Amino acid sequence: MISAPGTIPSPSSGSIDLFFLSIHAYGLMIAAGVVAAIWLAGRRLEAAGVGTRDDMVSIGTWAVLAGVAGARVYYIVTDASDPWREPGKWLQVWNGGLGIPGGLAAGILVAMWRARRRGVSPAGLFTAAAPAVPLAQAIGRLGNWFNQELFGRPTDLPWALEIDDAHLPVGYASGTTFHPTFLYEALWNLALCGLLLVIDKRVRLRPGRLLAVYVVGYAVGRFWVEGLRIDPANSGGGWRLNQWTALAAAVGAVAYLLIDHLRHRGDVASQIAADPIATDPIAADPEAGVEGEYVSGDE
Repeated sequence: MISAPGTIPSPSSGSIDLFFLSIHAYGLMIAAGVVAAIWLAGRRLEAAGVGTRDDMVSIGTWAVLAGVAGARVYYIVTDASDPWREPGKWLQVWNGGLGIPGGLAAGILVAMWRARRRGVSPAGLFTAAAPAVPLAQAIGRLGNWFNQELFGRPTDLPWALEIDDAHLPVGYASGTTFHPTFLYEALWNLALCGLLLVIDKRVRLRPGRLLAVYVVGYAVGRFWVEGLRIDPANSGGGWRLNQWTALAAAVGAVAYLLIDHLRHRGDVASQIAADPIATDPIAADPEAGVEGEYVSGDE
């Protein structure tokens, strides 16, 4: 048995009662994350002159619906507990079971479609939304705490997580405490959100590159957090499936950044050589960005 003073207790219930309503905390955390993400992305989209906040609400609504569906399908197909055998639970998302890789893939594809329908540049949209995605993930991860799920290996660290006997994995003694991997990932995502905002403010990235930076940052964090988890999962080669997925995503994003850099590395240099005053954004206007590129309006 592992016990330690000052551990993180789990909530006594996975729901929050408001008057005559009982609200599933897992869904509430996801909804709060979505609202925060749409607010931040809409503010950035409008400040960049790429679209309006109404555009972001429309695009975000479609992307979230697709993302939840994609995340659920990914979980059902890949979870080692074979949830396909219990079709009655397929739609019970409030009990947990959303695979972020599937949600991101579905959400990005639908966001691209909806952005084009609204006349918004997908590249500009993704640059505006890049910091908002990890913000939503950070808030949504708190839902795992309410559900007492997706925690890591046993530990006696001061911030170890307490799990009640009803949610204790088979083979562990009552009172065992675990790594709060949901908290690790939430903090990582919050830090990633802040880093992306700083990068966007200080570096002139081509539209779309910031989203690739997000993918790399998230994949690195998810890889090490996933390695701590003990919930059933498909695995192979010594790694869990989500670790392989994170590795593939990181490699793909790095490859995109490298190829995009090689394709466009001479763009600014050739423009400045042709007209160093008119085309150099610093010489022409210290506050302006490179023509055709996303420039954050955040303060």
